[in-house]
Amino acid sequence: MKIDFLYSTDFLAMNAPELGHTCMHLLCRAGEGSFVFNERCYHIVKNDLVVIPPPNRAKNLAAAPGMEVEWFAADNKFLQSLLPSNNYSIGGAVSLNQNPVIKLNDRQADILTADFRRLRERTEDRDLLFYRELMGSLCLTMMYDIFEPHAQRDPTETHSDRTAYIVKQFLALLDTGICCTEREVRYYAGRLNVSPKYLSATVKRVTGHSVSSFIDRATVSILKKKLNDERLSLTQIADQMNFNTLSYFSRYCTKHLGLSPSDYRRSLQPRYK
Repeated sequence: MKIDFLYSTDFLAMNAPELGHTCMHLLCRAGEGSFVFNERCYHIVKNDLVVIPPPNRAKNLAAAPGMEVEWFAADNKFLQSLLPSNNYSIGGAVSLNQNPVIKLNDRQADILTADFRRLRERTEDRDLLFYRELMGSLCLTMMYDIFEPHAQRDPTETHSDRTAYIVKQFLALLDTGICCTEREVRYYAGRLNVSPKYLSATVKRVTGHSVSSFIDRATVSILKKKLNDERLSLTQIADQMNFNTLSYFSRYCTKHLGLSPSDYRRSLQPRYK
């Protein structure tokens, strides 16, 4: 069964196969341990936070006697859907792929621990009508509590000027909202004067994610805003977003939102028992 949310204190279970679709947030509370990520070994101690999507990319886990951790894993696509496309989180993916360890102070660690435990408690409320909305709100709080120390962290690893420029410019293009009408990799490669293959390889190497995943994430943010605007018909939205047919528009929504456009709109309406 697919796991949407999971809390644990077992360090050695963080890269279990069933967590392959999740993003891992692991906090070392005491002791020390290590793991290998992107062919580099990381040593973690008290108040070190590890953020890896997906956690099965972490290898060779080792825990010293007395190591204590708490971690919370959530479906990565669900987490990404909570944030606007131009949020710090998109650029942050580059930094975390270079170094997934963020050092926290005591207060930051205590705040994050409280976030984890609050999420653990509410996972018992699966029968609630607005369970996923509730969990989304709590996950969003957790992520913003992580953004603050992450944004303050000095990068510990850099890429060539050329590579950094390409990734930065690609993300800047997405930030303009151009993906509302342009969703092909070759379009962005052309704007950056590189081949689609080079762009795909560079973005994947630096961020750990595909070019298409960034494009889709930015597109979905725009799509949701338009679907939330009741003044726009589905035909108008499809035209504005350059979908050739309503059926293609519907398939795209179903794939990325889990619902057809009309069903998604109905899901926004108040529900009463």
